[in-house]
Amino acid sequence: MRVIRPLLGILICLLALVTVPLPTQAASSAAIRAYDDVKSVVKDFSGQDLAKAEFSNAKLIEANFSNANLQGAVFNGSIAKKANFHGADFSNGIAYLSDFSGVDLSDAVLTSAMLLKTNFRGAKITGADFSFAVLDRNQLLEMCKSASGTNPVTGIDTRDSLECS
Repeated sequence: MRVIRPLLGILICLLALVTVPLPTQAASSAAIRAYDDVKSVVKDFSGQDLAKAEFSNAKLIEANFSNANLQGAVFNGSIAKKANFHGADFSNGIAYLSDFSGVDLSDAVLTSAMLLKTNFRGAKITGADFSFAVLDRNQLLEMCKSASGTNPVTGIDTRDSLECS
């Protein structure tokens, strides 16, 4: 009996710790700036430092990202039809399930970007650098049809960066 009571007390304490819910705290990072569900009243992001920014389900139709620093930025489920990314640095960025149809990517740097399940139909890509970027095969084949020029920052030919044959 002497041994059972202390063990029973410890067992009850452990059971209480496991079954009683503890308060949770959400973690946030100062390194990531989220632009979730943006209807984008301000559409001029030109020249801004938006490194590691997150645009989730954002409506950015005809937004201006020209010459912006978008290194490591994320566009997830966003609509950026006819947006201007001329000269932007989107290296190491992610565009997933987004609509980038008709965008201007001329002279943009998209090295090592993950560009999956994103529509680039009608995009202007003259002088864009896609070195080591990951694209869906159908998007890659479509881009190779109009790829031309050399990126003024990296000196890489657009067709070479897309590995067009």
